[in-house]
Amino acid sequence: MTIYPVTSPEFARYGRVISGYEGECAAITGALNAHTPLPEATGYVPEEPALQQLPQAQVLGGSLYGGMPVQFGWCNGHNTRLNCLEYHRDSEFNLGTEDFILLLAKQEEIENGQLDTARVKAFRVPAGVLVEVYATTLHYAPCHTDPAKGFRVMVALPKGTNTDKPELPVQGGDDAWLWACNKWLLAHPDSDEARQGAAAALVGENIDIAAAL
Repeated sequence: MTIYPVTSPEFARYGRVISGYEGECAAITGALNAHTPLPEATGYVPEEPALQQLPQAQVLGGSLYGGMPVQFGWCNGHNTRLNCLEYHRDSEFNLGTEDFILLLAKQEEIENGQLDTARVKAFRVPAGVLVEVYATTLHYAPCHTDPAKGFRVMVALPKGTNTDKPELPVQGGDDAWLWACNKWLLAHPDSDEARQGAAAALVGENIDIAAAL
């Protein structure tokens, strides 16, 4: 599988690199290293006090979301597999202490309620580089580039995202994919999420980039 850099033209459909916040990014990656764990698998926390309380995070959040309430959390650990794809109604911002890889597709590539994983592309994000993943970009847990280092990645989203699923009727649209607050999830049949009841809407290979590293 080709792994493109986020500086390549191929990334433009999926997101963009954000510059101008080097001081804020340095403070956030420092707090990630100092105050968040590195699980053997993958862990996720929607809102992390050690990040949320940073003055630099408040500055960054105000700029990224134009004054909306923002949560700063993390996704850390070790991973090389796709497993699922998710999307929100808003962009997500990511920033890592180490290089990491995002597996991405586009919402408009969903056809007849399914997405073929052959459409997924891989992008390498350098350590310390802030990226925006557009609302219409399907994404999920990062992948590591070095199993000895794993990944620690800040996840900035509108406050409340990825918290408890609201009790809503399934009437139409993408209601059946709602997995948490502001989180719609398409799972691969081989994933733990599918075994837990998530919609098995990914078809094709459950991509594993281990051989490409």
